[in-house]
Amino acid sequence: ASSSRTRAKHGTVVARLTRIMAHSLATAGATYAGAALTGRRAPAGRVAVRGSSLKVRAADATAEFDPRTFRRELSKSGKYNRKFLKDEESAKKMEDDGIGYSKSGLVAKMRENSNVHVDGDVTFKLAEAYGFCWGVERAVQMAYEAKKQFPDANLWITNEIIHNPTVNDRLGEMGVQFIEETADGKDFSGCKEGEVVILPAFGASVHEMKLLNDKGVNIVDTTCPWVSKVWNAVDAHTRKEFTSIIHGKWAHEETIATASFAKTYLVVKDMKEAQYVCDYVLEGGDREEFLAKFKNAYSEGFDPDTDLSALGIANQTTMLKGETEAIGKLLEKTMMQKHGVDKLNDHYMVMDTICDATQERQDAMYALVDDKPDMMLVVGGFNSSNTSHLQEISEDASIPSFWVDTYARLDADTNTITHRLAHGELVETKDWLPAGKVTIGVTSGASTPDKVVEDVIDVIMATKKKMSGAPAR
Repeated sequence: ASSSRTRAKHGTVVARLTRIMAHSLATAGATYAGAALTGRRAPAGRVAVRGSSLKVRAADATAEFDPRTFRRELSKSGKYNRKFLKDEESAKKMEDDGIGYSKSGLVAKMRENSNVHVDGDVTFKLAEAYGFCWGVERAVQMAYEAKKQFPDANLWITNEIIHNPTVNDRLGEMGVQFIEETADGKDFSGCKEGEVVILPAFGASVHEMKLLNDKGVNIVDTTCPWVSKVWNAVDAHTRKEFTSIIHGKWAHEETIATASFAKTYLVVKDMKEAQYVCDYVLEGGDREEFLAKFKNAYSEGFDPDTDLSALGIANQTTMLKGETEAIGKLLEKTMMQKHGVDKLNDHYMVMDTICDATQERQDAMYALVDDKPDMMLVVGGFNSSNTSHLQEISEDASIPSFWVDTYARLDADTNTITHRLAHGELVETKDWLPAGKVTIGVTSGASTPDKVVEDVIDVIMATKKKMSGAPAR
């Protein structure tokens, strides 16, 4: 049942991501903004997502909720754990389940052979950096460790542990239950005192943490330390009364969590949106047009005429490194033009929040593109932001690129592949593998186990053998 629930979640990703979590806790002096849009409070035990907005509005101006103070107090409680035990038995089970690093499979052999594998007419070239990053491996293993540590307890997880269907299916098969998301919001009513709730690698909002703490559950926090670093950055912005400019996708779970730690924020998706903001800072503009353009992507009460005078930059860790840096430089230049070089520190703040793993995989993809393979294979969950950017790099280089999430997207009998483009379109391509010799560059997103890549490569090799009339292995 858990596995089928997980698969159902993947079937409704687009619908789910068009809604955005808008919430706070009544106990923290706030009401759920999504429920406020409908004129009622969210049901007890639910976090509202109704209404497409990140906004949280204060219900009681006298009741202040400090996310940093709450996190500190939570970390001292006996029902909160974010320690990575590095348990060897759990790591071995991950490997046996096919959701860890390859130690003896084809990907492992490629690493031993200069990241190259030749099979008949096909040459596979593996990127120097690819697949599971440390933060993802840590999160998944912590979930396995939680199952071992609490063998008889009901285990829940607030969202997908990572953006990969294979991994989430495995957790479902282990009995981990996924918090149901309904039209009224995430339904936490099934979580009872003493049960275990896992927070995913990309984190959870501070308001979800508060709700879970109030329910008396045991929290296992697998949030990647790089994501936590971004939270610290927006907290620093808040304490200086700066507006956080978050480079990210407003509907992405990580950005939702990050925004919950900020007081005043604006989410920008790309350089084009950042330029619009900077033009408004320097030249002013139509306030209503601004608010309409960034609908869903700013804090409650945000006013571009008053909230863009002091800015700090943060980012969703899976965004393109180069674009985050370019947006930061643009904001810095804009604030110098507006306020003068001598006043820059009073109006602009930057902290390094770019994830090393994301950077390494993107740099490796650029290097692979420079080798000019005949085509590119990108393997990763279709709702994985970091994987979409790897696909984007290849598309921008005009290399035929095929992004798949599992081997099931390939049909060896018909030489057909169903694949996703960088900006979301799912397409089917017939006769995608050419006859004769072909070099295929291979990479995978930071949430992709090596076994998933190996399974896809196996189908490609089987397809080529069918094309040549040779028996598949």
